Amino acid sequence: MSPLSPSRLRAWLAPRRLLRLGGELVLLLALLLAVEAFLTRDAARGPAPPLTATLSDGRSFTLHQFHGTPALVYFWGSWCPVCRAQQGTIDHLAQDVPLLTVAMQSGTAAEVQHYLTQHGLRWATVADEYGDLARQWGVSGVPALFVLDGAGEIRFVTRGYTTGWGLRLRLWWAGL
Repeated sequence: MSPLSPSRLRAWLAPRRLLRLGGELVLLLALLLAVEAFLTRDAARGPAPPLTATLSDGRSFTLHQFHGTPALVYFWGSWCPVCRAQQGTIDHLAQDVPLLTVAMQSGTAAEVQHYLTQHGLRWATVADEYGDLARQWGVSGVPALFVLDGAGEIRFVTRGYTTGWGLRLRLWWAGL
């Protein structure tokens, strides 16, 4: 029996390498999904908790305003570096997606409005000065995003940095 030539050896190993890589990718995806499930384990599910509030700019808001179309509820903090990194994504989405943001433990309504103005953000924002809304929604850390379908059901919950494409895909799915 003759030894395998280098080219025959590479040809023999290539399918195994691809299979191994595929297995590693599946394992990584499973790990990421498990971490996401752990981080959002206490988050609200099913019908969105009722939310009627005064926005930081003084306007009244009720979650029922979003009825009939998928929407986002975004919990963030002015003190959160990941939230600051995600500001551009959220600002871009706010231009064409129904969005309510909740500034968790970021000060009074006036302080939150000053932050929004200072950073050029025109988000509909509720100042959750003491974290009461966050507790009601089961938010234990920010950023946290809830994707609602047109009937007000929570379809997806995510915590941590999320891409704009990922959010748009979830919104599309919630609209089906």
